[in-house]
Amino acid sequence: MENKPFNYTYSAEEQTEIQRIRQKYASQEADKMEQLRRLDRSVSEKATVFSLVLGILGALLLGGGMSCVMVVEGIWFIPGLLLGVLGLAVVSLAYPVYLRVLKKERERIAPEILRLSEELLK
Repeated sequence: MENKPFNYTYSAEEQTEIQRIRQKYASQEADKMEQLRRLDRSVSEKATVFSLVLGILGALLLGGGMSCVMVVEGIWFIPGLLLGVLGLAVVSLAYPVYLRVLKKERERIAPEILRLSEELLK
């Protein structure tokens, strides 16, 4: 019996082409799983964006109110105080808004998530 050495030549271009061709024939379950992940992610992302915008707006109002109270003297004290309190109220609403949007989005997306997960579990 004769021992012949095994030669292997690695080519990144060939590997890329093989992967690209393989993707064309991959099962649809991978696409469904990705769609399921994307739907799940979109629910929390939307809630996060809403609460971040509200929190940033509230922080800006709070900062503007503090600026009026501390820097500008005279008639701006009371409006600055009111603006700061309004900013605190808006910031404190950010988390409850997050929870509400998250709940509403979950209710809206639930049928599609359940349908996709049922298909994947079969």
